[in-house]
Amino acid sequence: MNRSFIVAALVTASGAAPAIAGGFYLQEQSPLAVGRAFAGEAAAADSAATVFYNPAGMTNLPGVSVDTGGHLLFVQSSQTNRGSTRSAAGNQGSFPTGGGNGGNPFDQPVIIPSGYFSAQIEGSRLWLGLGISAPFGVKVVYDNGWFGRYDSIRSDVESLNIQPTAAYKLTDRISIGGGFDIQRMTAKLSSALPNVSPLLPDGLLEIRGQDMAFGWNAGVSVDLGAVRLGAHYRSHIDHQLSGVAAISGLLGPLAASNGGTRGFAPLSTPDIASVGATFGTGKLRLLAGGSFYKWSRFKDINVNTPTGVTFLSSAQNYRDTYSVSAGAEYALSPKLTLRAGTMYDQTPTRDAYRTTRVPDGDRIWATTGVTAHLTKAVAVNMSYAHIFVKSEAVNRTDPLFAGSPAVTTINTLSTNQGHANEIASSISLRF
Repeated sequence: MNRSFIVAALVTASGAAPAIAGGFYLQEQSPLAVGRAFAGEAAAADSAATVFYNPAGMTNLPGVSVDTGGHLLFVQSSQTNRGSTRSAAGNQGSFPTGGGNGGNPFDQPVIIPSGYFSAQIEGSRLWLGLGISAPFGVKVVYDNGWFGRYDSIRSDVESLNIQPTAAYKLTDRISIGGGFDIQRMTAKLSSALPNVSPLLPDGLLEIRGQDMAFGWNAGVSVDLGAVRLGAHYRSHIDHQLSGVAAISGLLGPLAASNGGTRGFAPLSTPDIASVGATFGTGKLRLLAGGSFYKWSRFKDINVNTPTGVTFLSSAQNYRDTYSVSAGAEYALSPKLTLRAGTMYDQTPTRDAYRTTRVPDGDRIWATTGVTAHLTKAVAVNMSYAHIFVKSEAVNRTDPLFAGSPAVTTINTLSTNQGHANEIASSISLRF
């Protein structure tokens, strides 16, 4: 029972990892772009951050361009208990899980850094670039002993993406670009485990995993004068997380499950296809864009032992989603540009599979920003965003210790509410 139960626990918790990485794809890859709600980023090409959004746009940046900065997210999230219960061993009776509401599970603030570099090869139509970003990740940590502890306590997923890039100007109007993505993913997850009686203290499941994998991206930019169009595709990246699951604190007939084992879980980030357009060459510029996210890759997660045996599969059943955005910029003077925007961004999580590890819902962004051109070579970008998150219900039924006399059913019933404020700043350099 020991080995098979630990691997079963691994699939339960690892199944949350793609939800965290996918459902929490981080739009925040450019402080300047935040100010216009990422509208038209596949076409905008006005900072080195185009390396991420569409590398073909580098051909609109003569010489050398650098953009570096960060985002501070202040996320407010809360869970309200709607009658969460657990059974005693053998599904004997139903008892309230008890506990507090878990508090605000997000760090204050959440910090997301980014940096980009673009350079034209002198006397040629070739540009080279490099991007360093964190496109996936979230950190959600609830208070110990909260009512949803059997669903989750800690969910900490981080990514580091290094993107060497090139672009080429085919004609005066058409450019192409692309690059490779070198991506490292790490995950730390934990949740409580019930002992045979509600009167006994909980056990604990802790999981750690990591992997490095590779992907690619490519784009095209078409400059029609007053109108610029762009399209970009970023491939999925197939990770094979290698990790350890450790169980502690189980008592009586469950004590044999205490210990650890290795496990391997495949995890894929979604394909992302984006289009964008900008209109205007004078003081006023309008921007619009949309993205499609192939979340439906997350149908299930298989967890395997080192010998290749698949113990269990965890259903994910994500849906494909889209986001749409619109924005505007106005050059108040040669030294000061104002901008604003809005975006609608769907969550990929289906109601029947929502978890407290991913307190997510459809989002609407309202943003504003400013760029101050200090010199011809130096500009400072500042942006602010408020993110409205739709309130959603968690309604999960999860059997633990299935197939044993100690089988226990957990019913997590909760309503999530939240919103976020964001402050972003970067420095853009051109030489």
